[in-house]
Formats: sequence, C-alpha cells, structure tokens
Amino acid sequence: MTHSPPPTPRTASVDVVLPCLDEAAALPWVLARIPAGWRAIVVDNGSTDGSADIARGLGATVVHEPRRGFGAACHAGLLAADADIVCFCDCDASLDPALLTPFVRAVRDGESDLVLGRRRPQGRGAWPPHARLGNFALAHMLRRRTGLRLHDLGPLRAARRTELLGLGLTDRRSGYPLQMVVRAADAGWRVDEREVPYQPRTGRSKVTGTWRGTWHAVRDMRTVLHQPPLPSRTEETAR
Repeated sequence: MTHSPPPTPRTASVDVVLPCLDEAAALPWVLARIPAGWRAIVVDNGSTDGSADIARGLGATVVHEPRRGFGAACHAGLLAADADIVCFCDCDASLDPALLTPFVRAVRDGESDLVLGRRRPQGRGAWPPHARLGNFALAHMLRRRTGLRLHDLGPLRAARRTELLGLGLTDRRSGYPLQMVVRAADAGWRVDEREVPYQPRTGRSKVTGTWRGTWHAVRDMRTVLHQPPLPSRTEETAR
C-alpha cells in the first residue's frame, strides 16, 4: 500500500483581512480583486444579509467575530492570519484590494514597515465632507503626537504579521487603525503612504456616512491619541 506524505502546513504569501458587516452586494467584486496566491479572510461582524455564506462560497476564509466594532473585526482577522505579511482593506468596494500589491512589495523588500493608502476620492459621494474634515483633524493631531507627516488614516494598509501582533493593539472600536499607526510610530517603524483611488462605497456606510458615526469615530481616535506611549523593551528590561 502506498502512503501519501502528510500534508504540509499552509503558508500563504499574503493574508488580506476584510472586516465585514452586511456587505453582500460588494463581496463578489472585492473578492475577485484579491491578487492570485493571496488569501482573503472575511471577518463577519454580525451580518444579517448572508455575507458570510457568500464569502465562503467565493473561496474566502470566514471568521466570525460576535463583538461589534471595526477594531474587533480587524483584530480577529489578524489573529486568524498566518501569512508573513497581512493587509487590511474595507469590504464595501470603495477600495480595490489589488492596489495592495506595491504595498506588500515595499514591506517585503524592507523599504517600509507599515504602508498606508492615502485616499483620493473619485466621483461625488466617495468621501463625505464631514468624514474628510474629521480625517484631516486627526491627521493633524497625529502629526503633533508622533511627528508623522501623514495625510490620511485610511483602512488600506500592509505590514508584517508578527510585528503587528507585537504592537499589543487593544482598541476594538474605530480607534484601531489609528492606534496601529501611533504604536508603530512609537516603536520607530518606517511608516509610508501611497495615493489610492477611493470610490463611492456599495451600500450604506456604518460610520462615516453620518455625522453621528463620524463623531463617534473621531471620539474613539482622540482617546487613542491621549494614551501614553508604551515603554520600550529597553525600558522594561531596565525595570
């Protein structure tokens, strides 16, 4: 009898975390744009429109995160990832996951530790004025807090998984993307941004589509900005 060799552990080249809440209409396009060889991790955050089944049927790995919150969904995806490089992208078709290819190349080649997408709105309704104003104010506060001269805190980004986990991210709401950047800056990471087209989203926005949602997001992020820097490993060892 011939015995087959044991299966080797799966090692993806790149994992793309896609936080998802009722994005059934956008999922087919988003998942079709994931570069070949990469794995899509759709984190269902309580959808009621069948998003999880659609994503699974299209070949994505589906993770369920019952705790509501953008940060909760993102972090659940990060914990489920096993690739060396992890990307994040919204699941509403406002951003093209294929745009992450040069982000990943920059991280893999050692040019950057964290690459962010600077959104450039395409067409009316892509980025409401109140959301853009809130983002501008946060970028200014981030510059004062860290010295990073960034223009956007958008969701399209790439970094190495092990290093991301080492940041000890704790925010599970709208402050998660900002906390990632703040702690990366505190750790001395090379943080870069690249321009990306930003399209009108498919479906209704849960956060930036309303003044109320934008205000809650800005409030969460201001809380992150007032958190003290984490002690460095050198300081911890000295204690």
